[in-house]
Amino acid sequence: MSTTQKKLVPAVEGWFEMNAAAPHLIGTRCKSCATYFFPKETTFCRNPGCESAEFEEVPLSRSGTLWSFTSNAYTPPAPYVAPDPFVPYLIAAVELATEKIVVLGQIVPGVAIGELSAGMKMELALDTLYEDDDNRYVVWKWKPAAKA
Repeated sequence: MSTTQKKLVPAVEGWFEMNAAAPHLIGTRCKSCATYFFPKETTFCRNPGCESAEFEEVPLSRSGTLWSFTSNAYTPPAPYVAPDPFVPYLIAAVELATEKIVVLGQIVPGVAIGELSAGMKMELALDTLYEDDDNRYVVWKWKPAAKA
């Protein structure tokens, strides 16, 4: 089956919206203190000043500020599914614009580490994490806003 015929499947179910035109992460917000969480929190508020256990599911910002970044030159351990042969990739820590929480993710292919700088604007994108015979497993990644 060719890549274009494969079914697009989220690599992590329920963590992001599979909308290529406007992807966003799905988080939760505490109904008592309005603290945001990603991944979703369902048990207790992690804000030490709050004792609530009530949350609402919310779409998170699609953009933010590059807080930190690095390259990953080794194959991560299971359960991560790495392509064979392994290809090094970049990782970003991005502070979401509205929520002011930091979310990690890979950076889209084609961006060189020299093109990145702390403080630059980043935007969420969808990209293939890995493939099997039938499916393309999609995950969120970050890209410089200028490459939007």
